[in-house]
Amino acid sequence: MLAPYACQPDQSRGRLHSESMSSFRSPFQRDRDRIIHSSAFRRLKHKTQVFVEHEGDYYRTRLTHSIEVAQVARTISGVLGLNTDLAEAIALAHDLGHTPFGHTGEDALAALMAPYGGFDHNAQALRIVTRLERHYADFDGLNLTWESLEGIAKHNGPVIGPNADAKHAGPLPYALAEVNAEWDLELSTHASAEAQVAAIADDVAYSHHDLHDGLRSGLFDEADLMQLPVTGPAFEEVDRLYPGLDPMRRRHEALRRVFGRMVEDVIAVAQGRLEAAQPQSVEEIRAMGLTIIRFSKPLYQELKAIRSFLFTRMYRAPSVVVMRKEVTQVVNGLFPLFMADTSLLPAEWRHDIEAVQSQTELARIVADYVAGMTDRFALQEGARLLG
Repeated sequence: MLAPYACQPDQSRGRLHSESMSSFRSPFQRDRDRIIHSSAFRRLKHKTQVFVEHEGDYYRTRLTHSIEVAQVARTISGVLGLNTDLAEAIALAHDLGHTPFGHTGEDALAALMAPYGGFDHNAQALRIVTRLERHYADFDGLNLTWESLEGIAKHNGPVIGPNADAKHAGPLPYALAEVNAEWDLELSTHASAEAQVAAIADDVAYSHHDLHDGLRSGLFDEADLMQLPVTGPAFEEVDRLYPGLDPMRRRHEALRRVFGRMVEDVIAVAQGRLEAAQPQSVEEIRAMGLTIIRFSKPLYQELKAIRSFLFTRMYRAPSVVVMRKEVTQVVNGLFPLFMADTSLLPAEWRHDIEAVQSQTELARIVADYVAGMTDRFALQEGARLLG
């Protein structure tokens, strides 16, 4: 049984292009399946999370990260009586718009696209699921339900209005504005609880697996984590319960306790807020003016200390910075090259190129192409075309 404040499949606002209902899947299950079968989802296998894809087989990629986010989202949603299928769909789609080379690639492409409306990976995910996936006879995109599109657009909170984060100041990203003009996603309100769960699941997943990957990379060690909140007590508990445990098991046992504490904290906070507010519909969730799914204040402050540590010791480690510079050169070289010579783009992009009427339209098509590249393909094209 779903809670009254969950997104009910039979009350979905539907799809932009009308389709008959499936006889064996709910609308949100259908959304999830379309995302999994999309080309953009498959390409996440070879896109950076922190380490460039070719640096090691054990590190997370955007694909494995998205799967981990979906698992956390399903767990939390199930406990809270939410629609697990919708939460999973949003979680699986949340990183579809990422460029090659993670946030480094996004920063480079955003700078290149500044004269043409900028670039934002969340907005690009919407562009992918509404326009760029072209497999169906009746429509471009995946024709997802309104609820899934809403979740992709504002799982991190309202994008406009008094409750929007200050980082959203300024004009809307063009990719988001285009989708919203076609179908109002109510960008000034909070999203459904399912979308909020997907957002917190993202935080849980990357906070957990970046510790794993950082340890495996040798950028820091267990002794460093013993000095931090959350991770320090976790290692101490493992040492008390399993003295002399071999290093790899010790590491895993400690970090799974960190993972468990984050999930349990989110569930406890959500249960308390839902009990206090007693929302009776998803519309009441959207109109509350605050995030119902979040960490407690004490844990949030502790996680800030961990993220600060990861930023210094991992995201801006010298070896990572060197790679950031190298891959930025690739993006900075490919984009103007394609702008100057569109014949270098694959044949399936020629129809779109022929229809452009301005440099801005051309730049956005080139950005779509570059953003869709995997790490390995971008490096290969950089070597082939740039030397």
